[in-house]
Amino acid sequence: MELRLLGPVELSLEARTAEVGPPQRRTVLAALAVDTGRPVPVDVLIRRVWGTEPPDGARRALHAHVARLRRLCEQTETQGTSRLRLLRRSGGYLLEARPDQVDIHRFRQLTGRARESGRTDEARAALLREALGLWHGEPLAGLGGQWAAQVREAWRRQHADAAVAWARLESSLSDPVTVIGPLTELLEEYPLVEPLTEALMRALHAAGRSAEALDSYAAVRKRLAEELGTDPGPGLRAVHEAILRGGLAKSVARPASWTAASVARPVSWTAEFAAPPGTRPARSSDRPEPRTKEPTSPAASRTGITASPGPGAPPWPGTAPGQLPMGVRGFTGRLEELARLTEILDSAADQPSAVVITAVSGTAGVGKTALAVHWARLAQPAFPDGQLYVNLRGFAPSGSVMDPAEAIRGFLDALGVPPTRIPAGLEAQVGLYRSLLTGRKVLVVLDNARDAEQVRPLLPGASGCLALITSRRSLTGLAATEGAQLLTVGLLSADEARELLARRLGGDRVTADPTAVREIVRRCAGLPLALAIVAARAAAQPALPLAALAAELHGAEGPLDALDGGDASSEVRAVFSWSYRALGADAARLFRLLALHPGPDATVPAVAALAGTPAARTRVLLAELVRGHLLTEQPAGRFAFHDLLRAYAAELVAALDTHAVRHSAAHRMFDFYLHTAHRADALLTPRPTPAALPGAQPGCRPLELTDHRQAQSWFSAEQQVLLAAVEQASVSGFPGHTWRLASALTTYLDRHGNRRALIAAHTTALDAARRQGDVVGQAEAHRGLGLAEDRLERLDEARAHYLRALVLFGEAGSDTGQARIHQHLSRMSEAHGRHEEALGHAHESLAHHRAAKDRAGESAALNHIGWILAQLGDHRRALAHCLQALEPARETGDLNGQAHIHDSLGWIRHRLGEHTKAVDHYQQALELFHQTGDRHGEAAGLVCLGDIHDTTGRPYPARVAWTQALAVTAELGLPDADPLRAALLERLGLLTGESWGRSPLPDR
Repeated sequence: MELRLLGPVELSLEARTAEVGPPQRRTVLAALAVDTGRPVPVDVLIRRVWGTEPPDGARRALHAHVARLRRLCEQTETQGTSRLRLLRRSGGYLLEARPDQVDIHRFRQLTGRARESGRTDEARAALLREALGLWHGEPLAGLGGQWAAQVREAWRRQHADAAVAWARLESSLSDPVTVIGPLTELLEEYPLVEPLTEALMRALHAAGRSAEALDSYAAVRKRLAEELGTDPGPGLRAVHEAILRGGLAKSVARPASWTAASVARPVSWTAEFAAPPGTRPARSSDRPEPRTKEPTSPAASRTGITASPGPGAPPWPGTAPGQLPMGVRGFTGRLEELARLTEILDSAADQPSAVVITAVSGTAGVGKTALAVHWARLAQPAFPDGQLYVNLRGFAPSGSVMDPAEAIRGFLDALGVPPTRIPAGLEAQVGLYRSLLTGRKVLVVLDNARDAEQVRPLLPGASGCLALITSRRSLTGLAATEGAQLLTVGLLSADEARELLARRLGGDRVTADPTAVREIVRRCAGLPLALAIVAARAAAQPALPLAALAAELHGAEGPLDALDGGDASSEVRAVFSWSYRALGADAARLFRLLALHPGPDATVPAVAALAGTPAARTRVLLAELVRGHLLTEQPAGRFAFHDLLRAYAAELVAALDTHAVRHSAAHRMFDFYLHTAHRADALLTPRPTPAALPGAQPGCRPLELTDHRQAQSWFSAEQQVLLAAVEQASVSGFPGHTWRLASALTTYLDRHGNRRALIAAHTTALDAARRQGDVVGQAEAHRGLGLAEDRLERLDEARAHYLRALVLFGEAGSDTGQARIHQHLSRMSEAHGRHEEALGHAHESLAHHRAAKDRAGESAALNHIGWILAQLGDHRRALAHCLQALEPARETGDLNGQAHIHDSLGWIRHRLGEHTKAVDHYQQALELFHQTGDRHGEAAGLVCLGDIHDTTGRPYPARVAWTQALAVTAELGLPDADPLRAALLERLGLLTGESWGRSPLPDR
């Protein structure tokens, strides 16, 4: 009997394959098999199979699948095969089988034996050859979900490591030609893994094919530059230079530094970032920012921010992204353009190494987006790995052009990359994005681009992908440098325009009055947007003759100002004004006021605040605008303008509404966003503000968010709007809203690693506060800038901002502000080993929190003081401070704060030898971390809980805790090099292949 995971999940019984069942049941079997011989808790199984938000019936479905699998296991015994049993254990299930009966465990046994000292190279090569022979395709083939994707990626790395170790050995023992074929195949799967190229170059050179070896180097160098923006590493460069100099002996296929130890972890592309075994991230004491453990050493901290992810490292989500917007109803014409796009796609099959880039250009309103989305939906089957879409807002009248970094962040979110794994710099983010697309077929639609520079970072670097770009400008630069195919979309011909009207109004109505139709087509000048508006008006009044519409168009005002530098002469203002005049008074007023919204889209509550009308009435008015094609309703109840319509509305509101009306509407809108953001921020981390929040204007009804999840969801949905609102408030005469909005966004942006947006928002806030002479606003902006620089490890800049903020908060007499700055400085000092300095700042923070009567802040400061004292070895005083911190945390209902206090107490009690109390504190911490959704804190607590069990001679509960922690780190998407995950892998023997055993207690 053999249970196979390195390929499709199969159970082989005496040369035949048993039917396991549907994919979900095979996932359950795989989730148990990866921990063969160890119990897997039910909650862990559910997360592996159904993800972090399982359906209501998940537990019941799991038990049903287990029952079927148990019966299948019983059949293995009755048929006289090797025993396979599925047993119920406390809180979970255990799959009992010999390790050599499960191919992944057999693979690890063989590679582990190959690392043992005393073996000959021949024996090592034979073991690795046998291990590689266990692979039968993609591991866990056919299983979806994040857990399966992450496990699959980790195993693929182990596969590549073993393959390179085998190739190095085999080349030195026998004919190097034997490894060229397998290595070439592996490079197709892992094109950016440099040790594979190095091994192939050595084999080719040893086989007398040096020219091919140099070609291989050139190919990977080009790919690394294009996709990751990096050069080959020192090992690969050394081999290249040695071949050029003739200094690489053809008879020696392995590097001079090759030793038996290097086979143990031969080529892991995360090894250079690996933290020492047993390390654990230190604590953060800052209350406004994420209460997570942070790396104690600067090197470890930098690893999580600036290290470019290696190929294969990022996880691929269980489901492909599908971001294409809804297609245009009644799309017609454009047959030549559609055929040309399909021809470009078909030609890519003849150039498998090329990335296809197509730039579609044309004037505003000509239907570029409609064409791109319509073709993209037709072409979906050619891109089974997903479709990405972004509106780059290249010509937004509000000036809120999307930064490429913002677009990259959106793509990484869509591809399932957790915020903890997204690097800080744009180049590193681009490298991660392109690595994710390597080996996949993904369509990337970049809509409404301003220029080539905005687009370049967003282009995929992988063959099989296609980038489809739309822009009002002809992006000839992309054609010259990236080989883009250019396609210009012109105005509709008269026949195409008549067909569009016929599709929307019916053929009989259009053919009944050809003279009127000709006049409508002439007045709309073939512009699809204008024709769509006319058709909407006609459809809404089926009894109205088309001749009447044509006459009204003929008598309308002159054309809209020249579009995009005067390259269009269509009379679209006539169409817009005619459609606008058909609106009721309230809808017309709302249409004008919407030009004041920063965009790119808005919800009903935000529009209601802008207009000062009840939500129910606002919905009616929005529906009227949508019916007239003056507004578009998008998914999730959001409404957006076309850029031309926004420009027209801006003309109207400036001409028809007084400054007082415009200012009042903008004030209500900014109040809505500010008060809702303030409420959401308070739910993420309770704290008083450094300055009182002014009351909202009459007619503004902020949202009443009630829990952490609602706050996160609202920030996620409104992030682009809020960032645009910061900019618009600054130029619209609302400096107080500017810095307060930036302040309310700080915690969310920081927790999601969006440092560029954090810096941009607070730079704008600082300018606005300086113009106003607002001392508190300047201080809060310096605090936000300091935090962003701190996270980016620019410590001198961070300290300068913090100290300036401290002075300004002191001038303003804000104890709350000073307390928070001292928190930041204390955490920064502790993270770099300056514990005495950190202790001084922590005491200052405590004093200011008490002066401000901030009990939650007082609790956080006491806990941080206790933590620092523990690092200095004063465990008794540390215990007293942390115990004192519990009361105010409970008093204020700060659950996350209580979790961190219990975590500190568990760590301190363990050092004092009070193991039972330590376990109790950790269990309370874990319950609270889980309740508040702090998964990183939960994982770190589980590690320490397992360590206590391990050092007190209880291996079984230790393994359960570590296994649970490993599952959480997988859900968080932490790389193997992350200090927390690396420590877990070391404890569980998953890096070394060693058996279970005690690990050294981490020096946290």
